[in-house]
Amino acid sequence: MPVLADLVTALRTGGVEVVDLTAPLSASTPVLQLPPPFANTASFQLTEISRYDDRGPRWYWNDIHTGEHVGTHVDAPVHWLSGKDGPSVDRIPLRTLIGPAAVLDASDRVADDPDFLLGIDDVRRWERDHGPLPEGGWLLYRTGWDARSGDQADFLNAGDGVSHTPGVSPECAQWLAEEAPIAGFGVETVGTDAGRAAELDPIFPCHDRLLGAGKCGLTQLRNLAQLPPAGALLVVSPLPIVGGSGSPARVYAFVERS
Repeated sequence: MPVLADLVTALRTGGVEVVDLTAPLSASTPVLQLPPPFANTASFQLTEISRYDDRGPRWYWNDIHTGEHVGTHVDAPVHWLSGKDGPSVDRIPLRTLIGPAAVLDASDRVADDPDFLLGIDDVRRWERDHGPLPEGGWLLYRTGWDARSGDQADFLNAGDGVSHTPGVSPECAQWLAEEAPIAGFGVETVGTDAGRAAELDPIFPCHDRLLGAGKCGLTQLRNLAQLPPAGALLVVSPLPIVGGSGSPARVYAFVERS
């Protein structure tokens, strides 16, 4: 197809740039910490099997040990009670995982208030400036939080037993779930909800409303500052874990450059 040939040419000549939005996955990757009595996921671990030695003279390989929701990862609808009858990560339609990206920048608001909650008016303001949210696309919520991702304590930003990270108001979460044409919602923080989301009604409204509506979540993104507010094409590549509630993912965007 000419469209694909044009894309290959643009990638080769620099007319289209590929921007990596994925956090590196290692033992130091920040991981969500739930308070007792709730169970927590394992951190990422790499265990060497052989490395050009007597265990395997010509090859190097490892076992990996990790949770589904570690690092940059996808939340499938089945991850939450409200979406328990929805698709697991291996059943997410491929058309959902490739789509146009809208990037809403609230980093200036978050700099003054780490507990900032995105509201419907904030999304409406973006639409007035850039047009409607993309049909079947993704809304990516830029907060500047990726600057903290090298350190778990700074990234989780917990004080008095409560994590202070930005999120979405219950009203906005419901609006994104029921009225916005998007297929998914992505953030730079450890989860799609605010650190104080357990205090909201409903609790964890992004998880409850969006996953309950069959939409997907995407977390721990980086480099959203390199994307335009509109016009990028997002590619999300989770592992097709059969029956999985989510998966670490490689996420990148195609961006046109003049």
